[in-house]
Amino acid sequence: MTCRPRRPAALLAAVLLLAGCAQAADSPPHAPDAGAENPDIARLLRVAGAMMADGSLAEAGRLLDEARALEPDNPDVWVAIARLRFRGGEHLTALDAANRALELGPGHAPALLMRALMVRDAHGFADSLPWFDAALAADSSNADAWAEYAATLGDFGYHGEMLRAVRKLAEIAPADRRVFFLQAVLAQRGGKAVLARSLLERSGMAAREVPAAVLLDALISLEQGNHDSAAERLEMLAARQPANARLRELLVRALLLGGRETEVVERFAADAARPEASPYLAMLVARAHERLGDRASAAALLERAYAPPGSTPVVLAQRAGLPQATSDLRASAAAGNPGAAQARAKGLRARFPLSGDIAQLAGDAALLSGDAPAALEAYAIMARVRRPWLLTRKAMVAYRSTGDDAAADTLLARHVAGEPENIPALIALAQGLGQRGDWERTALLLDHAIALGGGHDPGLLHLRAKAARALGNSDRSERFAALAADLAPPALIVR
Repeated sequence: MTCRPRRPAALLAAVLLLAGCAQAADSPPHAPDAGAENPDIARLLRVAGAMMADGSLAEAGRLLDEARALEPDNPDVWVAIARLRFRGGEHLTALDAANRALELGPGHAPALLMRALMVRDAHGFADSLPWFDAALAADSSNADAWAEYAATLGDFGYHGEMLRAVRKLAEIAPADRRVFFLQAVLAQRGGKAVLARSLLERSGMAAREVPAAVLLDALISLEQGNHDSAAERLEMLAARQPANARLRELLVRALLLGGRETEVVERFAADAARPEASPYLAMLVARAHERLGDRASAAALLERAYAPPGSTPVVLAQRAGLPQATSDLRASAAAGNPGAAQARAKGLRARFPLSGDIAQLAGDAALLSGDAPAALEAYAIMARVRRPWLLTRKAMVAYRSTGDDAAADTLLARHVAGEPENIPALIALAQGLGQRGDWERTALLLDHAIALGGGHDPGLLHLRAKAARALGNSDRSERFAALAADLAPPALIVR
């Protein structure tokens, strides 16, 4: 796969150079593929798909076994098997099924789309784009490919290209609900809340409680000042996804903006006091304490919120609403018993050897126990399926604990290259470059993070002031230092 950085070109050029422009994903094949559709197979796949949508995975599996018996070399069958296995938590065999589909149909559009989605989850937006290109070259009328391609371009920050992809989707599937939804996403990102609301309502997806649409509905409500409505929508999503810290933060923000400080303190003060709480959550709860006149509680949280970030992420934090086995493992870790946590993790891996999520839990337990090589081995399994920012952070800690700083630095640069709108990752990379005296790239990364909305972070602003000073720009240095000072609440900090 070739390196093909798009906008913002300067940023990506700098990051790809740091990462060695090394790509972890394979290149898409270019062989054409064509096949006749068997009506019996089409029926089985259609019914199996409906069963999967309803959660009847066992029945869907029985139908797909029947389809595979009829045509074991049909790539459509293997794509459906990959989807089923992924839904069932058998992530590693889902990858095997997707590979089998591509072997049988190197130019088969659904198989290429499946690989594009898997590469996006495991390696980032940049690596997935050539696979989307290949899927669309194989079948330019594939509405699913255009919708996912448009979403990926938007998440990668290429909003103009996203708009062109949405227009193409509208040409080939004008009745597709995703046309209006994706247009609503673009309008919301462009600050056009009224238009975004209208387009979202036309899509009908929020009314059907599609999670992404419900989240967009909440974000639009926040922009329009409808804080209670936003909180209601976010409450529903947070109940469905109890481990999603970002949703929890948005919910707290909506409650605070709606003047519900007492509720914020009652429900989230304990969460904000935990070691794994984000600085943003700590700041929000601190502001609630402050408005209620509890300056002492506010001071303690604000001191944490504005302190330099720790180098070691908290692993195996306890969360409400998790499955019992997972909760027990996390409880062992919280009780200071890493040996028991590791034993529980080994038991879970024996029960679910094909799950990337369980592999990640095992890696966390190993990292907590000080066994960095075992943690890296487990994280590598999860990274074949998904590579979220938290996983990258934990793998970096494991690499550094073994003395392999170069591997940690390269992993971080690759993450930013694949996900260049991830503000915490941009800041982490900039901090490392600043420590090495690479102030030009440090400034470039921090300016990008500020443009994305990261300018409320005092640590970022202090580092940007330092970079400006090192580059001989005293005026900009003073301006960034002043902005950082404006954010800091010195009167509330415990001394």
